[in-house]
Amino acid sequence: MAKMRAPEIKTGMALEIDGDLFLVVTRDHVTPGKGQALYHFLLRSLKTGSQKPLRMGSNDSAEVAYLERKKCQYLYKDAHGYVFMDEQTYEQFPLNENLAGEQMGFITENSTADVTFYNETPVSVDLPASVVLEVIEAEEAIRGNTATNVTKNAKLETGMEVKVPMHIKVGDKVKISTADKSFQGRVND
Repeated sequence: MAKMRAPEIKTGMALEIDGDLFLVVTRDHVTPGKGQALYHFLLRSLKTGSQKPLRMGSNDSAEVAYLERKKCQYLYKDAHGYVFMDEQTYEQFPLNENLAGEQMGFITENSTADVTFYNETPVSVDLPASVVLEVIEAEEAIRGNTATNVTKNAKLETGMEVKVPMHIKVGDKVKISTADKSFQGRVND
């Protein structure tokens, strides 16, 4: 690991602070009327997902952690968590439920995902902006409600529940945003 001064720290970098890993989410440069420039960072913990602010002066420094991203295949869930396989080495490893969290609602078995590693230890799953999943349960549309912005609950093949328009039915494939679980559209095969 290397120390890096505040002006060199950019969004997307990982910092080690008090033994924990944090991802830099936002970075603001503030120049007050008097005194030295300040840097305001918003950090997200890679362990818990919680966010915290950090304020640094121009001459302050922090430990930068180097992360490695690998393409991995999600195989199955067991008592130890979610089991992935590195697509290059074929090595299997479990990813703790606390680390994977709600993200696993977007990943189907045998699909690929980017997994971020720190010192050969998996720390997070990185999702694309949207995913396509099949609807396995959906309420029936009520006649007359299909032309408006009325939504209903639908269960996807991963078990996650989302709101979809009334015209979506069982067997449809839908595009879902991984940022907020919002319906993006129906996908035709």
